[in-house]
Amino acid sequence: MITFDAEKKLFWLNTSGSTYVLHVYENGDLLELYAGAPIPCDDLRALATRPRCASFSPADARYADEHFSADTAPMAYATFGRGDFRPSAIAAENEDGNLVTELKYDSHRIYAGKPAPAGLPHLYTLTDGDASTLEITLKDPYTGLTAILSYTVFEALDALTRSVRVVNGGDKPLILRRVMSLCADLPEMDYDLITLWGRHDKERNFDRRRLGHGEQGISSRRGSSSHAQNPFAALAKAGSDEDHGEVFGYNFIYSSNFAFTADCDYNSSTRILMGIEPTGLAIRLAPGEAFQAPEAVTVRSDEGLGGMSRTFHKLYNRHLIRGEWKEKKRPLLINSWEAAYFDFDTDKLVAFAERAKALGIEMLVMDDGWFGRRNDDTTSLGDWVVNTDKLPGGLKVLVDRVHALGLKFGIWFEPEMISPDSDLYRAHPDWCVHVPGRVNSVGRHQYVLDVSRADVRDALFSMICAVLDETPVDYVKWDFNRNISEAGSASLDSAHAGEFMHRFVLGTYDLQDRLTKRYPGLLLENCSGGGGRFDPGMLYYSPQIWTSDDTDAVERLSIQFGTSLCYPASAMGAHVSASSRTGYETKGDVALWGTFGYELDPVKLSAETQALVKEQVAEYHKYYDLIRRGDLYRLICPWDDVRVCAWSFVSEDKTQALATVVASLHRHHECWRLRFKGLDPAKTYRDEKTGETYSGAYLMRVGFNMCNKLHDGQSEKWYFTAE
Repeated sequence: MITFDAEKKLFWLNTSGSTYVLHVYENGDLLELYAGAPIPCDDLRALATRPRCASFSPADARYADEHFSADTAPMAYATFGRGDFRPSAIAAENEDGNLVTELKYDSHRIYAGKPAPAGLPHLYTLTDGDASTLEITLKDPYTGLTAILSYTVFEALDALTRSVRVVNGGDKPLILRRVMSLCADLPEMDYDLITLWGRHDKERNFDRRRLGHGEQGISSRRGSSSHAQNPFAALAKAGSDEDHGEVFGYNFIYSSNFAFTADCDYNSSTRILMGIEPTGLAIRLAPGEAFQAPEAVTVRSDEGLGGMSRTFHKLYNRHLIRGEWKEKKRPLLINSWEAAYFDFDTDKLVAFAERAKALGIEMLVMDDGWFGRRNDDTTSLGDWVVNTDKLPGGLKVLVDRVHALGLKFGIWFEPEMISPDSDLYRAHPDWCVHVPGRVNSVGRHQYVLDVSRADVRDALFSMICAVLDETPVDYVKWDFNRNISEAGSASLDSAHAGEFMHRFVLGTYDLQDRLTKRYPGLLLENCSGGGGRFDPGMLYYSPQIWTSDDTDAVERLSIQFGTSLCYPASAMGAHVSASSRTGYETKGDVALWGTFGYELDPVKLSAETQALVKEQVAEYHKYYDLIRRGDLYRLICPWDDVRVCAWSFVSEDKTQALATVVASLHRHHECWRLRFKGLDPAKTYRDEKTGETYSGAYLMRVGFNMCNKLHDGQSEKWYFTAE
């Protein structure tokens, strides 16, 4: 997968569908010469130089090649202050007080497998044959700063990960002001930038715009990946679509502040950067100390956005999601929140469980309101002690009664938060995130608990374990309902204050890692006001994430379509709720795309609806493997047609397919056909519902006549099997 031409000093990184070429230039700079479709090992060194702008693009006076300038060269890991005026990948403040940084090639090694960065989520290998890794060591000859660049190639999945480990190899302290995980170069700017923007209840909306000269991109400075922007971006060749054209997809395995930048220079080439958002960043490295940056993932596709998405889905299902629930079938759950909010007790929850059991549901989840004096959202976060007024006899009484019915039991926590009105805050006011002399902002009547501190984490973990040790709990929903302001810690001095945001997310990772190791059979689902922390960092610890607090089936279409650009169906929490905009048939068809479950009061369901729920439960089991292991094809996307959406899952051997269409708005007096994708044109497929048979070629090229078939809010699905 990875080879080195020692004579030409060219590194070749090959996947099944892509080639990446790096080059050590004669002055020691590391360059990225090529990224694209597979090519043979030709001499690409002529790509090292690009037109420079006379005296305004400085050349290195130590070397003879006056045509080479860092200002225009395809730098593989761009540094600050040495004549490259584009956004840099790294900037380190030295003892002189300046940020000038220079990195020259020192050595490299190539090996099978992939390293595991300590304390950070990452892609992993099952065997050393899954991937190969190239590590290139670059050094600053003046300060001794060392950057070890890691490139790991997943050959079979056409994916590449990048990260950097920075070591202070000098004898004086350094401060990292900027350290990006990915720095890449494309020789043109003929691309569209695709990103996923949103807000609470409207996450991951599709946005596509042409690249222009200058800097453009997305970021989060909220202390989480956020509802506002997801740490995903794609560059799609002009004219590419869902099924055709070259697409580069980028994703950051991190759950805090991030930035993605595409900078197009006067040569119309494009520099790509992805990493920790640098505002306020100050990582202090004493001599010998090191900093490991998170991983960034690149996926390349010649089959448009659909091909890119299917690669991400396989990659994350196989090499990111971990633990017992990676392969084990997950229970179909019902959550108490939309049914009861804070108003429940043991008997009410048991009544929910009894009716849920009769419907075929497998787990009851008790959401917010079971602890402290929590009867609304103004109090008690941090007081993780069971409210015995609501749950007489404690949690064990409730859980034993639910387990006796044959159901599993789940519980809600919001560990990273603390209420001003809580016993914990009154005892330890310094445990909340704050900066001296400033009034703390509130969000949802709560502050943020300082999990950057080991003592706070230990105390919090002990409280959580005390609850979970009382009786077997099968599932935890981990919520995070505000962003971080006044970002500071009482445990950090001024020299390390700029490390807070990173230390905070490392604390979250530590807690979730400890939780899943102590309770290996526990199913963990992350949440942040819905989908405010839906990122690959969270997926490393929890195999599923609540996609959005918006459970309306029609509004969920754009949310789930956008999420699917990068993240697999197995990760997308999706439930049927009591919202009245569509019928339960459509609600079930949309929720079936994800993990599937219910957010309603089962006691209030009519006999007719109960019968339908039983059918949906049967479908969940019938299609479970196909949806979670099959290939997703977005047939009609909401960003292409606001009136109708359609998608399908096709098994890898192309013997099964499940297709769904939902009408948002009726297409009056307009004829249209639904054409399928991903089938074998030579196979014959039987429609289970009608018994009719069709060739794969017919279904993909002719399709079904849908004229006047569906009205507002209606849906239909088809299940095909190959004969």
